[in-house]
Amino acid sequence: MTRCITVVTCGMALARSRITSQGQISVPAEVRKKLGVGPGSLLQWDEEEGKVVIRRVGKFSCQDMQAALFPDGPPKPLSAAEIKASIARHLKAKHVRR
Repeated sequence: MTRCITVVTCGMALARSRITSQGQISVPAEVRKKLGVGPGSLLQWDEEEGKVVIRRVGKFSCQDMQAALFPDGPPKPLSAAEIKASIARHLKAKHVRR
């Protein structure tokens, strides 16, 4: 599950930051804790449906990786005999004489 924080202009604020003259901000402790970030962490800023969303970069859940690897759902399970036959086909093709 990707953790994100949505920044909105109304409602109860989680925390506040001030922008410096150089355009920098400090990430409040509450936000760092929720995102699980610290010194050296990268944050990604996106706009989704008119809202600014902040995510930490480079940390993906197992579900994120599975969805990326298998967008059509998990592969069909193979039996032990099917796995052995597949390995045998691979080795035969790999070591075939040309």
